[in-house]
Amino acid sequence: MIISRTPYRISFFGGGTDYPVWYQENGGAVLSTSIDKYAFISCRYLPPYFEHRSRVVYSRIELVDDNVQIEHPAVRETLRYMGVGEGIEVHYDGDMPARTGIGSSSSFTVGLLHALYALRGRMPTKQQLAVDAIRIEQQLIGENVGSQDQVAAAYGGFNYVTFNPAGNFEVTPLILPSDRMQEFSQHLLLVFTGFSRNASEIAASQVRATPNRRMELLAMRQMVDEGMGILTGDAPLAEFGSLLHEGWQLKRSLTRDVSTPAIDDIYAAARSAGALGGKLLGAGGGGFLLFFVQPELRARVIKRLEPLTVVPFQMDNTGSQIVVYQPTEPVQTQAARSLQLAA
Repeated sequence: MIISRTPYRISFFGGGTDYPVWYQENGGAVLSTSIDKYAFISCRYLPPYFEHRSRVVYSRIELVDDNVQIEHPAVRETLRYMGVGEGIEVHYDGDMPARTGIGSSSSFTVGLLHALYALRGRMPTKQQLAVDAIRIEQQLIGENVGSQDQVAAAYGGFNYVTFNPAGNFEVTPLILPSDRMQEFSQHLLLVFTGFSRNASEIAASQVRATPNRRMELLAMRQMVDEGMGILTGDAPLAEFGSLLHEGWQLKRSLTRDVSTPAIDDIYAAARSAGALGGKLLGAGGGGFLLFFVQPELRARVIKRLEPLTVVPFQMDNTGSQIVVYQPTEPVQTQAARSLQLAA
């Protein structure tokens, strides 16, 4: 049995510039952190005693006679990518709901890759996990996804990530004094809107709009450097909250699918109660809202947003990890064993 633990992420600035259609021409960057909410993937070779060859458990249970019959696209394509033809059992458990803007799909793919590498007796680098996950999601599955979520899930930590036109990326950890980091963390408030969305469909509309949103995306890219400058300098942290607000207004302008009247109402309510700024995480349309609130006003904002759920969290610095490593070999059937001995 192998179990991987892979964090979800929060992105502050730069979302949209991590799509290949943009950064392969202009370059891109994001400022993001992983958090202590995780995707857990367990896998093992499934013995040949069952009526089915493989078993996949997530919000559904799939029992298949051949791995190519698996309907979950990330499981099917990751098994294919890793060359896993043996019977296998995969279980997914997550701390947060899917399709809510915290990078759960990429955390799933990175975690499954990590577990399968371990099952094969191999130890991948963080870079390899991120590169593999990007290829699987963008090329093999054909999802309309960027490249930041895979990097955040694989590496973990609070990072400044640049995406180069050549297709590679660079990860620079953001180093802050402990008191500055603690003060920053105390300003963050994560709220679940109560509904999810199909990120790929919303991202597709954003990708189509990219050629007509050059000025907006250049401004969003510049905010990555501005946000990092605020955190690493002596500026009041309130400026970070104001920059988040400015960034959210830009993001909303990319496509009408990013926000909804209900989300706008929630955001306006938080601002009226004292939030300096915020943003909807992920591609848009639903999921989690992140607010930047002065600690002394936190209770008032939470009260104003009732009955929405506030999710306490801390930053994560580990990235994807193997937390249980008890590898097994595939169990051969008697017929296969006899053929091997005869050979």
